[in-house]
Amino acid sequence: MKRIYDWDAKFSLRNYTAADLRAIKGKRKLTQTTANSIEEAAAAADAGIDLIMGNAQNTKAAREGAPNLFFTAAIALPDFPTEKDVLTAAFQAMKEGADSVYTARGPHIVEMLAREQIPVMCHLGLVPRRSGWNGGLRAIGRTADEAHSLWQAFRRMEDAGAFSVEAEVIPAPVMREISRRTSLVTMSLGSGSGGDVIYLFQNDICGEQPERPRHARAFGDIHSLQEKIRAERRSALGAFRDAVHNGEFPSEAETATIGDADLEEFLERIPVKGDT
Repeated sequence: MKRIYDWDAKFSLRNYTAADLRAIKGKRKLTQTTANSIEEAAAAADAGIDLIMGNAQNTKAAREGAPNLFFTAAIALPDFPTEKDVLTAAFQAMKEGADSVYTARGPHIVEMLAREQIPVMCHLGLVPRRSGWNGGLRAIGRTADEAHSLWQAFRRMEDAGAFSVEAEVIPAPVMREISRRTSLVTMSLGSGSGGDVIYLFQNDICGEQPERPRHARAFGDIHSLQEKIRAERRSALGAFRDAVHNGEFPSEAETATIGDADLEEFLERIPVKGDT
C-alpha cells in the first residue's frame, strides 16, 4: 500500500497511485470494474479487483466501501455542461477521495483538468452517447483511415495532458498497437487483451440482466437470483394476505397475552359495550 494525502489533506492508503499505473504500463495486466455503492465497492475490493470507477456523485460511497482501491470518478457528459461545472465536480470528487476523474469531453476539457494536476481519464473509440456521429453503436477503427484517425485522437489526448483512456470497442489488433505506442494507460472495454487494464462493468460481470453487450461476459447470474427474490416476495405477500383472510394470522404464538385476573380487572374498569 502506498501512503498518500488526498485532496482533502487526509492521510490515506492506496493500492496504486497514478504514478504506479504509469510505471507498470505494458508490464502487468490489471482489472477494473464499476462501483457506485458501498456494497459494489466492497465486493470489488474483496474480490481482488485492482481499480474501480463510478459516478462522481457516488465517490463517498465507493470510498467507504473500498477505502484503499484506486477510484476514478466519472463526470457524466450531460450533467455538467459548462467548464465551470466540470471543474467544480472534479474538485469535489477529488476532495471526497477520488484518485482520478473521467470525462468523455474533448481535449480542451482534459487540458483544463490536467492544468490543475488532476489525473484525467479520457474516452476514445466508441463513446455511446456520441454514437450518432458514427452511424450507431459499432466498433471504431475497422478501416485503415479510421484506425489512423483514432491514433491521432490518442495523440491529441496525450498532448492535452490525459493520464489514461477508456478505450471502448476498438478492434483488438488496433488497440494492441496503439497501446504499445501511447503514453496513456489504456483501459480496454471491449477492445481485446492488448490494453493495460481490462475493464468490464460490474453489472455485466455479475449477470445482473438477461442481455449484455457483445464484448461482455457474465461470470455470475445475479439476474436469476433477483428473479427468484422477486417471485418469492410476491409469494410471501400473497400467503400473508390469505392467512389474514382465513383467520390463520396472527396466531396465539404471534400475539401478546394478559393474565386472566388482570384482564378481568381491566374489563371491570371500562364501560360495558353500548354504555355511555
